[in-house]
Amino acid sequence: MTKKNKNNINVVYSTNPNFKFETNDAAEESSVVPSKEQLKIYLDRLGGGKLLSRVTGFTGKTGDIELLGKLLKQKCGVGGSVRDREILIQGDHREKIILILSKEGYKIKKAGG
Repeated sequence: MTKKNKNNINVVYSTNPNFKFETNDAAEESSVVPSKEQLKIYLDRLGGGKLLSRVTGFTGKTGDIELLGKLLKQKCGVGGSVRDREILIQGDHREKIILILSKEGYKIKKAGG
């Protein structure tokens, strides 16, 4: 299937001579400059006394948050994931995350307890 027709898979045939395919181009997210982002860093406790550093407030593209999550995991040397537009990093790495994100140009604020 070509790139042009990927969004048009629901329409099989139309008898309307003025029919135009609807595309989802307007629904795509816009990329935001890092200095415009206001990120918050939380420290959560999970079951068993485990700690989790959570970064919220990202409003850019999904691909950008995936890359940022990968960068944070590599620089902190731990595991983690990106879910529901939040970056989850295993352990208490708030200070490292603040340094890394400030070098990238983001505005950071510690939040929570």
